[in-house]
Amino acid sequence: MSSAPTGQATAPVATDTAVVRALRRIRVPQTQRNRELGLLLFAFVINGSAIALVQLGAMGAIDWTFLVYCGGLTALVIALHILLRLRARDADPFVVPIATLLTGIGLAMIYRLDIAADRHGWEAYSTRQLAWAAIALVAAIAVVLFLKNYRVLFRYTYIFGFVGIVLLVLPIIPGLSAGGNADVWVDLGFFTFQPGELAKIALAIFFAGYLVRTRESLTSTGTRFLGMTWPRARELGPLLVIWLVSLGIIVMQRDLGTGVMIFGMFVAMLYVATGKTSWVLIGVVLAVSGAFLASRILPYVGARFTNWLDAFNPERMDNESYQLVNGLFGMAHGGLIGTGLGQGRPYITPVSESDYILPALGEELGLIGVFAILALYMVFTSRGIRIGLAGQDDFGKLLATGLSFTIALQVFIMVGGVTRIIPLTGLTTPFLAAGGSSLVANWIIVALLLRISDAVRSRPRVVIG
Repeated sequence: MSSAPTGQATAPVATDTAVVRALRRIRVPQTQRNRELGLLLFAFVINGSAIALVQLGAMGAIDWTFLVYCGGLTALVIALHILLRLRARDADPFVVPIATLLTGIGLAMIYRLDIAADRHGWEAYSTRQLAWAAIALVAAIAVVLFLKNYRVLFRYTYIFGFVGIVLLVLPIIPGLSAGGNADVWVDLGFFTFQPGELAKIALAIFFAGYLVRTRESLTSTGTRFLGMTWPRARELGPLLVIWLVSLGIIVMQRDLGTGVMIFGMFVAMLYVATGKTSWVLIGVVLAVSGAFLASRILPYVGARFTNWLDAFNPERMDNESYQLVNGLFGMAHGGLIGTGLGQGRPYITPVSESDYILPALGEELGLIGVFAILALYMVFTSRGIRIGLAGQDDFGKLLATGLSFTIALQVFIMVGGVTRIIPLTGLTTPFLAAGGSSLVANWIIVALLLRISDAVRSRPRVVIG
């Protein structure tokens, strides 16, 4: 007789527990997402104001049509935010607002250059940038939606390595190259894209998985010298292979930037995996020696170094270093506070919408504006590295750190090139510059960081490797 009352009492308790859990999920405030929403609203105001100021400064009136088109991108960002509330509540709240703000600022400057060049319709870079931004946001939404557990990427380590190599080789296949100073573009007939941007993601996944599997051998005891533990000769094989691959990219594709970026990403991830400073020193020596050999042997790389060292030579200013010098003069013209959006002359510098978008922004936003943009990149990178170091998952730690460092290295290469700190290379400034491949790849990186950060906070004790 006692079993029936017991069974009757158990069902309501179970029901009440399920209801309480559901109510708790509803009532618990999503602190991270609320913070993200506030930052997004701030980013929307800045982006909309930048485009309006561009129109007032360059045309003297506001064109609501373009602002409405930009509103479509705002809707996609809001959709991503809602998805995060439902599927990744603990994801980092800073990466999406920063990426949104940088994308909007870049779009405003590209639109300003289109106004100066009187480009309209699909011929306008800003129109294509709008379309690619929409595709990039849809790609980010898809990654967050379907990649429920980023750790499944670990299973396909070597497949991603193969895909990355194939993407790097595509531009040198006869019939696919889209031409240009460097063989980095692929022409498929109906559109062109830069496979190296997607290759960096595939290779980052490959490097992370590979280093997790081989970390023990790479961290084994070596020779103690100068206060550091140096790896044995047989452990240098992976580093030398990546170094040779990077040199191959520079030689075959005439692309100094991609080679440096891939090698730098591998060295950074190798340091995180092993904790040995000696790997960094060896990587720096290999990078410097490779750049020196390339400058002496390859005319393309040698010309880059000559234009960098002798940019203000009157014989070069009207030809080889014209672009570099004009960019420097433009930033000098902007001064501390800039000429104002729509009020400068950034269109004088060739290719201002892509390679030289930072000098264009520096002229109209001034040194303060450039520092603000660099601060955004700094916070983005620091959040990505923090995501990696906060978790105990070795694969996620390496992947988040590698992707974040790739963004930082790409910014350093481009900013250093246009400011004459280092020789100029053919990369794009993440999120800012015109280019669909770069925009899609960088928003996929944002989505991966969101997924990793959500997993780190919700399941911090899961370990792989």
